[in-house]
Amino acid sequence: MSIRLVLGLGNPGARYAETRHNIGFRVVDELGGRCGLGDWRREPLVDLLELDLGVGLRAAKPLTYMNRSGSALAWLIERFAVDPAEILVVVDDLDLPLGRLRLRSRGGPGTHNGLRDLCRVVGNDYPRLRVGVRGDGEPDDLADWVTSPFEVGEREMAMRAVHRAADAVEAVVSDGLAAAMNVFNRADADDTDDEAPEDERRES
Repeated sequence: MSIRLVLGLGNPGARYAETRHNIGFRVVDELGGRCGLGDWRREPLVDLLELDLGVGLRAAKPLTYMNRSGSALAWLIERFAVDPAEILVVVDDLDLPLGRLRLRSRGGPGTHNGLRDLCRVVGNDYPRLRVGVRGDGEPDDLADWVTSPFEVGEREMAMRAVHRAADAVEAVVSDGLAAAMNVFNRADADDTDDEAPEDERRES
């Protein structure tokens, strides 16, 4: 199936705009700047934008908080009659180094609260683009860490990750998921792939 909806996960409000947890929002904002048709439109549970990348393609940002993302997705599915396999979810991943990307066609939520709520609503069979947000350090309180801004020395790399993730979304839409996976999942193949299995992810 082709992608009809790009759903960026994050928390609404200026307080969270620059945090690690909101990199999904930043990616769809980047897409909107590149190929948005008009302005973001406020809907009951999401901000919505038409994208000039394909017929009927939309980007969305939930107005619910991260752990209620499933409610926003359920509204989108009912409103636009979209199948979960046609939804590309863009989400932060603290088990991937900052800037590393991983496209997957399906998978469990691990310990990511946003993905947990999506899987509660639609199961595991939806594609996702995971954007690494792990820095060099690892604080004791991961919940506070992912809802805090990137360190000064990380911000340029985070910006590059947002741009590259937007490139990956465009590639999925234009070339298909398998072709995009071959490009963006292997771009850093010289690094050790030390990510944890989906069911062993840490709480975020």
